[in-house]
Amino acid sequence: MPRCVILLAWIFLVYACREDIRLPEHPAIYDLATPIRLSGDTTRVYLTDYFLEPAKIKKITSSEDLKLVWKKGRNEILLLPEISAKPMGNIRVKTEGYTYDIPVLKSMGNDHTGKAPVIFTDRIKGDTVCLLNRNPVEEWAVYVENQKLKKSCLFPDSNGIRIVIPPVTKEFGRIELRVWALNESGVSNDIFIPLEKGKVIMDAGLLNRFDKRASTLYFLMIDRFKDSLPGNNHPLNTKEVLPIADYMGGDIAGVAQKLKEGYFDSLGINTIWLSPITQNPEGAYGLWKNPKTKFSGYHGYWPVSSSRIDYRYGTPEELKELITEAHKRNINVILDYVANHVHEEHPLYQQHKDWATNLHLPDGSLNTERWDDHRLTTWFDTFLPTLDLERAEVYEPMTDSALYWIKEYDLDGFRHDATKHIPEVFWRTLTYKLKKNIVFPRNITVYQVGETYGSRELIASYIGSGLLDGQFDFNVYDDAVAVFARPEIGFQRLNRSLEESFHCYGVHNLMSYISGNQDRARFISYAAGDIRFTEDSKVAGWTRKIGERKPSDEKAYDKLIQLIAFNATIPGIPVIYYGDEIGMTGGNDPDNRRMMRFDGLSEEEQRVKEKTAKLNKFRRNSMALMYGDFVPLRVEDKVYAYLRSYFGEDVVVIFNKHEEEITLKLDLPQRDRRGTFKSMFGSRFSYDNSKLIVDVPGNGVEVFYNEIRSL
Repeated sequence: MPRCVILLAWIFLVYACREDIRLPEHPAIYDLATPIRLSGDTTRVYLTDYFLEPAKIKKITSSEDLKLVWKKGRNEILLLPEISAKPMGNIRVKTEGYTYDIPVLKSMGNDHTGKAPVIFTDRIKGDTVCLLNRNPVEEWAVYVENQKLKKSCLFPDSNGIRIVIPPVTKEFGRIELRVWALNESGVSNDIFIPLEKGKVIMDAGLLNRFDKRASTLYFLMIDRFKDSLPGNNHPLNTKEVLPIADYMGGDIAGVAQKLKEGYFDSLGINTIWLSPITQNPEGAYGLWKNPKTKFSGYHGYWPVSSSRIDYRYGTPEELKELITEAHKRNINVILDYVANHVHEEHPLYQQHKDWATNLHLPDGSLNTERWDDHRLTTWFDTFLPTLDLERAEVYEPMTDSALYWIKEYDLDGFRHDATKHIPEVFWRTLTYKLKKNIVFPRNITVYQVGETYGSRELIASYIGSGLLDGQFDFNVYDDAVAVFARPEIGFQRLNRSLEESFHCYGVHNLMSYISGNQDRARFISYAAGDIRFTEDSKVAGWTRKIGERKPSDEKAYDKLIQLIAFNATIPGIPVIYYGDEIGMTGGNDPDNRRMMRFDGLSEEEQRVKEKTAKLNKFRRNSMALMYGDFVPLRVEDKVYAYLRSYFGEDVVVIFNKHEEEITLKLDLPQRDRRGTFKSMFGSRFSYDNSKLIVDVPGNGVEVFYNEIRSL
């Protein structure tokens, strides 16, 4: 075809795309509308999950194979898919003069046939995004923010698709392009592409602390982190409580001190997660029999107030100073909020004992620690009443208390304790209030992450536009701990677990991937063999010394670096549990909550810290790690390699569980690859014509990348 004809055709197509969408300056939906997951024959959708004022909605339509039941003015719709419905559909909502599209996914199940499409980023040509696909594609679904593009902007062929970015996007700051592909076997992975003034963002420096996918979290327990003001130390000092279960003196001022010293910046952290800071009881509660001890509320999870800061941690002025200083450094601060229960001394319980669930079950047995069969009513202990948050008179004041912390202190979000033990109506009410009172008026983001132990389906049921942004992926964490710590377990288990999470939450999810937490023994102690996987790690922590200053097998440091590297290079949000950046040891609670050490680090501890910092900083400067595709390259018992790729920026991550160094040959997908490869940790390698040959040390990890950046 003559070049002039091609040019004229292209001009016509771009012009056609120009009229495709209208984007509101002040959208009615906050952020990106999460896809609706169909469940069974009928799926109920709450419109307030997406819109603050459903009464203003004029019209709702759905895909042809989705029956939609809605009465104008009502807050909910019903979706009934036909038996032959496509794997992906759409509902369109018209309100306040604009239309909004919400994706609808038919199933959360995996594609066991391997025939569903897989899509990849390829290249950018001016205002055109080029993607590739594997397996035939019957239909493409492309969204700019919350509007689905018509075919006038889409130019598919057998190898992929060219997407013309609508010119109207140049009038806006940050918006996102989302892409799926589908065929009769299922829906592809998702691709998210951030735009700035209509241009694809290629420089991670354009992202800021409000970009949730650019987050790297650091969880610290305030009492165990840094004691900056000894004058506010008030341990119980009673024989009933052993020192490890008493207050040790950490405070808010200590966190601020380390912030000002640059500790979090030096680690590449941009979000600090604080343990609960509300007032806890003065006395000792609970009982551990061997050795015999009660416990103080040093951890913060026994609130006797929902709005007052515990004087042992600090003052409102000190918290405000901490948050102000963090924001100056482009660092977020999120707060651990306890809504599920209160301590029995809490005025709410003292004045309204009927607001708690029943401590005894109908058969007379105690309703304590019934985590699964009575998960919405069980008490954590006999002195910790669980609130009946199904009732409006209970969830209204508790959601108001949560809102107070954001309003008063300019916090950036919450980590929510015991999420699965709290009914959905609480989360919907809280998230709605946050949108109405904080997000829309201030035009900012608020990040909410939950804690749920259970199946992926249960975890996902608390995630969505009207619920939480994400949760901790404990299923992947458990598999990662087993694979990296135990030589006999192959990487196939970890890769399979990761793929299951991608199918459930999407590849570009906001799930959090942890190095450890306050309810698990330290990973490094498992990796060293100082704690056996078959024993009770809490009993172990109480009855023997577990790596008092270091693990018994120093190879465990390398395995810990592998785990941290894994979290830093997969999709999602990496989380460092305080002390893991230096390889602190310990059994389960409270042995995993030792006082943080900053000085006198050993050579190995310093090495872990330096590599952790290098990985975190690299991630913050890598669009491939925050927004790129995930492609497994090699999955074997002792070798795991994958590619993260974003429009020519590639990162190859390789793990080696062999005791000795190996040489690995990898064939990388043919792409529009820029620049030359570099090695993060100095391993030998060669690269030619998409073939990468690398040496990876025993029990080691190496990261290769083709972009020059400051590490």
